[in-house]
Amino acid sequence: MTLENLRREIDAVDEQILELLNRRIRAAMQIGSIKREQGKEIYAPEREKALLDRLVARNAGPLPAATLRAIYREIMSAALSLEKELAIAFLGPEATFCHQAALLKFGGSLRYQPQPSIAEVFAEVEKRNADYGVVPIENSTEGVVTYTLDMFINSDLKICAELYLPIELHLMGAPGARRPPLRIHSHPQVFGQCRQWLLRNLPAAERIEVSSTTRAAQRAAEDRESAAIASQLAAQMYGLEIHEEKIQDSPHNMTRFLVVGPAAPGPTGADKTSLLFSVRDHVGALHESLEPFKTGGLNLTRIESRPSKRKPWEYYFFVDFLGHAEDADVASALAQLEHHCTFVKLLGSYPRGLLPDVASVPLKNEAGEAPLIPDA
Repeated sequence: MTLENLRREIDAVDEQILELLNRRIRAAMQIGSIKREQGKEIYAPEREKALLDRLVARNAGPLPAATLRAIYREIMSAALSLEKELAIAFLGPEATFCHQAALLKFGGSLRYQPQPSIAEVFAEVEKRNADYGVVPIENSTEGVVTYTLDMFINSDLKICAELYLPIELHLMGAPGARRPPLRIHSHPQVFGQCRQWLLRNLPAAERIEVSSTTRAAQRAAEDRESAAIASQLAAQMYGLEIHEEKIQDSPHNMTRFLVVGPAAPGPTGADKTSLLFSVRDHVGALHESLEPFKTGGLNLTRIESRPSKRKPWEYYFFVDFLGHAEDADVASALAQLEHHCTFVKLLGSYPRGLLPDVASVPLKNEAGEAPLIPDA
């Protein structure tokens, strides 16, 4: 076929795609109307997972699975925005890794609300000023985010979804900035994730902790004797030059984020459950509490302890394990757990997260403006 013939074929296919997209959106809007009448949540993580898994399984290529998921993320984002004007709260400011995670999960068509703290993210969702919140829960090199764990103790919000975001960190400065820099700005956890690189390469540079990598990039843009550790998109946003790429100590550095909302989704067959409990004060209490998971053949993926803050040396235990609360083996284990504990709280059962394709993050907002998404 000639080039012109191929272009005409593409034009014809695009017209079909446009017609089908609008047909799909109209059906989604009708579903949204029915859900509102029934008082149901518009966003359904279990349906999202089933749809994406089915499409990936049926995909014969050459379209890669990650690209297919990215395309449908935006299609579903557009549909959600027309079903209801959903608002997503996240740990801000804009251009943090948490913002990037929110966009990876919900796409570019929804309304995003940066919050100054994890507590404010929870508060906005609890007050229904936002429909869902996105918060960090743990990093592969720096460990758990204790602020998020502590919020679950008193909050009635449920975990609706999880996602994993690979973290790539770069040293950057203003054009013509001093090299090596006298000062380096970044978030405390980011310094931890680049500790060995900094000791080897910039041991004399002063490290200045700031509230986010976005703020670090702003500081570096204002001070030619400083540098920042942030993302590539942060460099683009603030006109910085990248001096050194990928300086994180671990090549497998990633952060896990949680989506919190008013209700947990139904089972998908590939789920994870999170809960917290406190044990009775006697020898072997924790062992007894974990025994139902072993008996039920449930795979624990994480256990973490936090002070209860009610009584000295009293602790809450946070546990993640594979399965859904509606599964028979999980329900049995939870029932047995209550016999061994003074307190048990189900935080949510939700679809297991996949490692996302960072390259699929939208680079512009609806107005076509520059990136809104970089780092943490």
